[in-house]
Amino acid sequence: MLNPDPARPVVIFSASIGAGHDGAARELARRLAARGVPSVRHDFLDMLPAGLGGTLRDTYARQLRTAPESWGWLLDRMAGPRLSAGAAALSSGLAASRMLAAIGADACAVVSTYPLASQVLGRLRRTGRLNVPAAAVMTDPSVHPLCVADGIDLHLAPGRHTAAQIHAMNAPVLTVSPIVDPAFRPVRDRDEKQAIRRRLGLPADERLALVIAGSWGVGDVERTAADIAATGVALPVVVCGRNETLRRRLHETGIAVALGWVDAMPDLLRAADVAVTNAGGLSSTEAMAGGLPVISYRCLPGHGAANAAVLAASGLAPWPQTPVELAAELRAAHGGQSGRRFVAACDDLDAADVVALRDRRTSSLILA
Repeated sequence: MLNPDPARPVVIFSASIGAGHDGAARELARRLAARGVPSVRHDFLDMLPAGLGGTLRDTYARQLRTAPESWGWLLDRMAGPRLSAGAAALSSGLAASRMLAAIGADACAVVSTYPLASQVLGRLRRTGRLNVPAAAVMTDPSVHPLCVADGIDLHLAPGRHTAAQIHAMNAPVLTVSPIVDPAFRPVRDRDEKQAIRRRLGLPADERLALVIAGSWGVGDVERTAADIAATGVALPVVVCGRNETLRRRLHETGIAVALGWVDAMPDLLRAADVAVTNAGGLSSTEAMAGGLPVISYRCLPGHGAANAAVLAASGLAPWPQTPVELAAELRAAHGGQSGRRFVAACDDLDAADVVALRDRRTSSLILA
């Protein structure tokens, strides 16, 4: 089925908003390369007129830091057909020409990991300006209407619970295995966990709750850490990402182990006993792929709460609403179960195998 052609790359569009979209794009590119298939990655924000992409990213980050409720309100409004269509039309008007130029004449397929890029690709396919298959990768368990684009040949969903939402929108969907680096694997045994803790300077004997708040370290992170510490069940280890102010404040309080940007995230997950997240995106997928139980808590409005609802409804991660409920879930959490349920809800088919199909006739059967 695969007929690698070095002259015809797969073009991937992500967005440097948080780390989830880029993370999925990076892993997809790695898997394609392992199959001998070249790829080219672009940031959708660079496809926008000069300066607008950076403004969009900065505004979103500021909104999550200072007025997260407004982000939830906006996302809810964008789910309506009129505003959703307007956002798609505006994105296409601003980015379509640059995206077509970036795709070029030699691409064999195009993949998007970012909703607005998916909307542009869908419109290009519908109008006949893009004549190669286009796929959209879901990076969150919940599916906002903007993630599903009319004209996209195939939406790739990591898990049946995500795929069911796309199917309900009457869009073409395929369930695939999680698009995370294979480094996110379960810890082999207690000796490996202890060795990792020694290397990272973490307590050897305490139960560790890893608090993950995205690459920007946004949300009600300090209260989450305080709530975990108050239970006496686990010591919070907080990944503050690039939020150095948050890291300093937590360090000064002494209630948690406060970490900045972490490159060795797979090791850190293996060192922990449970992960507590507020967004439920790629970080939750990575934790479950690594066999770690996941708890959603004090979630960000909008996508964070939507993801938590899907994870809870599917039995993959509880969503406690109070410190008392949090304490009960921390006591109940034990390794492997949510990860095994997540893997069981996925298909064995690899997204890279789908987008790497070379034969046009075979591609038209799958990407239809």
